[in-house]
Amino acid sequence: MSHNLYQRIQDALFAAPEREILTLLDGRAIQAAELDQRVAHAAFVLQAAGVEPGDRVSVQIEKSWMNVVLYLAVLRVGGVYLPLNTAYTDAEIEYFLTDAEPKVHVCAESRRLHAESLQSEVDGLQVFVLGDETGSFYQAFLDAQQTHQSADAVVARDADDLASILYTSGTTGKPKGAMITHGNLSSNASMLTEAWGYSASDTLLHALPLFHVHGLFVALNLALINGGPVSLLPKFDPDLVLDALPQATVMMGVPTYYTRLLQDPRFDRSVSGHMRLFISGSAPLLVETSDAFFERTGQRILERYGMTETGMSCSNPLDGERRAGAVGPPLPGVSVRVVGENDDVLPAGEIGSLEVKGAHVFKGYWKLPEKTAAEFKGDWFITGDMATLSKDGYVSIVGRGKDLIISGGLNIYPKEIEDVLNDQPGVIESAVVGVPHPDFGEGIVAILVGETALDMAALEAVCREKLAGFKVPRRWEQLDALPRNTMGKVQKNLLRLEYEDTFATA
Repeated sequence: MSHNLYQRIQDALFAAPEREILTLLDGRAIQAAELDQRVAHAAFVLQAAGVEPGDRVSVQIEKSWMNVVLYLAVLRVGGVYLPLNTAYTDAEIEYFLTDAEPKVHVCAESRRLHAESLQSEVDGLQVFVLGDETGSFYQAFLDAQQTHQSADAVVARDADDLASILYTSGTTGKPKGAMITHGNLSSNASMLTEAWGYSASDTLLHALPLFHVHGLFVALNLALINGGPVSLLPKFDPDLVLDALPQATVMMGVPTYYTRLLQDPRFDRSVSGHMRLFISGSAPLLVETSDAFFERTGQRILERYGMTETGMSCSNPLDGERRAGAVGPPLPGVSVRVVGENDDVLPAGEIGSLEVKGAHVFKGYWKLPEKTAAEFKGDWFITGDMATLSKDGYVSIVGRGKDLIISGGLNIYPKEIEDVLNDQPGVIESAVVGVPHPDFGEGIVAILVGETALDMAALEAVCREKLAGFKVPRRWEQLDALPRNTMGKVQKNLLRLEYEDTFATA
């Protein structure tokens, strides 16, 4: 028996071959059987490029139906899909490609020359261009389509075989590649199907990016393994969402999506009343946002909890109390515990380190066996989040270890930004913290100590050159010294407190 995730998706597509499975912004629709055929043509292109089971295929392109097809084609041929944020800079892409060593890299035309310059560093790397129905990969796909050339049957994979590598920032400043298996993805999709009552009768409004675990594995995988239609939007835009809502039953988003919908007077019960489920994740949902949404729509947003390494682990219930400020009980098949400094399991209500285990937990970090070993206690994965567990089993995330910032649903580690800043002339040291932001959840503040007065505009320009835009601080401050405790450690908690009102009126 093959455990290739695409086999499950294909079975669902074949169950209703004439169903319109992807609806596009321009009104076009792709039927289920047609989607499978397009995947087979794209898979032929990959195999013709030499992609074999286990080979990595890295992708940095804008969201489109071909993005979906390419992802599924990589699964079909047994490749390992490596999605990359479109905001990543050339310097960041160089690290990912030299670390992951993909056989094929697919990018936008504007990124082609830089990607091709890395071919001397990545043995056998082939570079394709894919835009909005343009580029060398799309042309090869069209050629395969017109000449009826398709990949053979879905390549058999074991549950433990890699399906994807997703890079997640590390406290050392170097991102780590989380190795996600076919079994991880399949088990997580099954958990969510049961927990959220998802079926082929649901239509998903998909406004999330496809380079992130939320949009790719939680949203897209869940819909497709159930054979449910997807209304594919290129991005989140209130106008687009309001136009698409009447045809949808389920929407997934980051908290920012819901705060922006609430700012639009058109969003009320008349346009949301038919919706079965609104789901939020990737960043904490403020209680105020949850309550305001309930007042406006009569529905409580379902908040859940997960991370790159695990997919989803907890969720507020479909039926039952959706507790504002909590991420709910563990999903079916998931075990959670909260432990203290001595690894003792803490009683209900006490704050400690959250650990999880289950078939959804990733295989480890790419090329980092020591880091992998350090993040596990037997079968238990150390999430790095601080949490409490209520007597009735609800998990509440109360803080994050390792100073992780989540802005607009995207994970940002301060150390990566601090490394850039500390390398600049005149900068003695820096501290980067996240503070509350009404739209993005958290905004980034950079606090620096300099030899003389620092040119903040110049430092911001350097960050924009070396880092993705979402990692660039939004406020810049200079101090004579950073606050430290008796052990010499920078007290970032004091800095967060000092600047907590920075974006109060943003």
